[in-house]
Amino acid sequence: MDKSQIELLGDNHIATSVKTPMRPDAFDRSDEEKIENIQSHFYKIMEELGLDLTDESLSGTPYRFAKMYVKELFYGLNPNNKPKISTFPNTYGYQRMLVEQDITIDSSCEHHFLPIVGKAHVAYIPKDKVVGLSKINRLVDYYSHRPQVQERLCLQILTDLQETLETEDVIVIVHAKHLCVSSRGIKDKESFTTTVEYGGKFKDDKLRQEFYGLLENNFKE
Repeated sequence: MDKSQIELLGDNHIATSVKTPMRPDAFDRSDEEKIENIQSHFYKIMEELGLDLTDESLSGTPYRFAKMYVKELFYGLNPNNKPKISTFPNTYGYQRMLVEQDITIDSSCEHHFLPIVGKAHVAYIPKDKVVGLSKINRLVDYYSHRPQVQERLCLQILTDLQETLETEDVIVIVHAKHLCVSSRGIKDKESFTTTVEYGGKFKDDKLRQEFYGLLENNFKE
């Protein structure tokens, strides 16, 4: 792609795949090796910016940056870090909507590596299985901690829960602010982006409206 196409793709936040694009050899190196390599590369970036890396305040930044990327911001890239989502038999026969709302989204835009921050709201209708409430939060956190596009994030949470719970009756809303919009480009400080994905019984308008009504801010499609 030429530079104009690169800018167009990034400014429009276009994803190319529902799955996060990964190389086959993505995990051939250990985390420690990745940190060492990223540290070296980021040292060069800081040098190119003209920063004095002999300064005490800056000298440790390449290491801190590398460790943050591998261990914190993008830990969700490694499938070994995926939380174990234990399910339990729906022995009490609960058949109504279960909602987990205001789950923190702390992600990064894959086009500019700038923060995406906001909330996710998730609901499902149990069939034979239920899941511990904190597990939904952990799953959202896992998929958030990788370079993301918001539409993909919504779909990844949805499809994982559908597979885990063995039901299509799941809905996910993500409402987030993109710093690549607020701090560069148009520099719009106030706008948010809302994405909605659902399946099964949530295709029914009345059920979706019931879900929206349970949310504090009455999000709409």
